[in-house]
Amino acid sequence: MRWLVLSLLSLSLLAHTAAAAPRSLEGTLRTGDLVFHTSRSQQSVAIQAATDSPLSHVGLVEVTPAGVFVVEAVQPVKRVPFAKWKARGVEGRLLVLRPEQLPEEQRVAAVQEAKRHLGKPYDWRFGWDDGAMYCSELARKAYSAAAGVDFGRMERLGSLNVRKLGPALQQRYGGKVPLELELITPASLAADERLSVVHTDFPEVR
Repeated sequence: MRWLVLSLLSLSLLAHTAAAAPRSLEGTLRTGDLVFHTSRSQQSVAIQAATDSPLSHVGLVEVTPAGVFVVEAVQPVKRVPFAKWKARGVEGRLLVLRPEQLPEEQRVAAVQEAKRHLGKPYDWRFGWDDGAMYCSELARKAYSAAAGVDFGRMERLGSLNVRKLGPALQQRYGGKVPLELELITPASLAADERLSVVHTDFPEVR
């Protein structure tokens, strides 16, 4: 009888400990979440300077039985394990936003739409055609096509702090910078109030 009581107490303690243990960040993610970090890419510093934000890269989360992944527009558009994606960010910091007003099926559809572009090259010139993709373009277009929602605000290149972009911008466009070019930035996406904060390591954002 004593053995039975001790066993029940042990099971109760284990259950309480499991319930009290905090969930891992990966365990809180849902398909369709937008994840942002400070990229280590060559152009990251320029993007941060031009947008006055530490957020220079964004991807879409996909939660599967095989694990958690991020669909992102790099060179080329690819799908990578979340842990690897997180580790690529400066200091491992990230922001997780969720379109909670959208049903799950539309969030799943947005990720499927993003995956339709897998293998496409990264768009270094920030155009709006579908031949090549940059990160925030992929995220915005995925939700636009799947749910009819355009997150973030399109901005003219000339409205950004282009002086901080340096000579690289001149080289990218062959000397004549298209200041009227409209584009979407990670910072603009992150500022959309329709996206709820799930997790943030960026207290200076929002």
